[in-house]
Amino acid sequence: MPDPASVRLRFETPEFAPDSGRLALRWTLALDGRTVPLEERFEFGPLPGPVAEERRNAVRAAIDALHWIAGVSYWKVACRGGVGFADRRPDPQTAELLEAVYRDGLAELAWRNELDAPWWPDFGSVAFDGPSPAPAPLGLSERALVPMGGGKDSLVALERLRRSGVPIETVQVGQAELIGRVARRTGLPHRRIGRRVDPALAELNAAGAINGHVPITAINAAALALAAVLWDFRYVVFANERSADEPTLRVGGRSVNHQWAKSLAFEAGFDDWMRRSVAADLRVFSILRRERELAVVREFASLKDYHAVFSSCNRNFHLDGARTDRWCGRCPKCLFVFLALAPFLSPDELRAIFGADLLADSGLVDGFAELLELDGHRPFECVGEAKEARAAVLALAGNPVWADHEVVRALAPRLDRRRTPSIEALSAPGGTHRIPEAFDALAPG
Repeated sequence: MPDPASVRLRFETPEFAPDSGRLALRWTLALDGRTVPLEERFEFGPLPGPVAEERRNAVRAAIDALHWIAGVSYWKVACRGGVGFADRRPDPQTAELLEAVYRDGLAELAWRNELDAPWWPDFGSVAFDGPSPAPAPLGLSERALVPMGGGKDSLVALERLRRSGVPIETVQVGQAELIGRVARRTGLPHRRIGRRVDPALAELNAAGAINGHVPITAINAAALALAAVLWDFRYVVFANERSADEPTLRVGGRSVNHQWAKSLAFEAGFDDWMRRSVAADLRVFSILRRERELAVVREFASLKDYHAVFSSCNRNFHLDGARTDRWCGRCPKCLFVFLALAPFLSPDELRAIFGADLLADSGLVDGFAELLELDGHRPFECVGEAKEARAAVLALAGNPVWADHEVVRALAPRLDRRRTPSIEALSAPGGTHRIPEAFDALAPG
């Protein structure tokens, strides 16, 4: 048990109001000789009735998961000390996954801020109350929640799931209007989970606290698992592809992966946790886990109804609102999506989507070169593997409609054709996945 004096972040008792669907998660942060009370709020909307008695334990266990994972946003302010609990504590298996969330999910932040290990708390040092009985199946309805991010991947996942015959609804965490517009284009029922981060976090960051990337997909997964129990959905179906397993860089024998919370390592641990602690019939998985980005993009190229509304540019999704009109045309995500789509669409089609021909802009050569890892690691962004970007450039160099574009002319000669796999080879499905049998036969459209 940690010395109370060493506790940096204490998990206080959460409060959930079923009649309004409002959840308040609370922590106390010890910082520079003072204590800072923190509260983060989620809104799931009013429930149709009281939570059935047989689901109360599942709801509480799912709230615990969200509480413990969401704490990573506040832990990162100092990245030192221990953790304490006013209420329930994680069991050893859960503690192991939580340590991975705080360790691997904050690895990029630690690298950027030159933090020495360990920057993560030792959840395993906290005594727990003893194992809880394994949950029984809740009889969750055979329905699927599909998280929407506004980009290509979630739309490919959605259209693939339509062929399963399982009823689908889309959902977003937060209020980004662009996601709502994309969801409306699907024609399916759409739900929103409200999220309000404690304003004190921005104040602490402005005052010089440690700041940087957090594993937001892990937080969203926990919020969506709770929503599935509250709203009666058996499946939460993500659109995380195989490329997310590739680390952004390796430092001193440790992987630093911007997309760790989208990786199979997190997915497997989290899905097991939910079935072990929340509901035996709840499943959280990615339907795209067998495909790399290029395969997903090729499938998306045929979904033309979405081309005029989707966006993968992160400048649309800041907590303080959108900062661009769909595409900034400069960030790594804009560049990668444009490059990956180019082998499957014409220059005119891509100009209609992005408002410009990014491969014709000589000022973007260096930005595209970073995606190919020609002079170092690729950007800390949710982009595909360097070999995928290289395969796309070489494919464009052999295509008369793209070969004379400035970026292609500048980068293709720097690539080794013999060592660069083809788009076809990289688009072949493979690798380990967690797709349930009911969806396993769903192939690319």
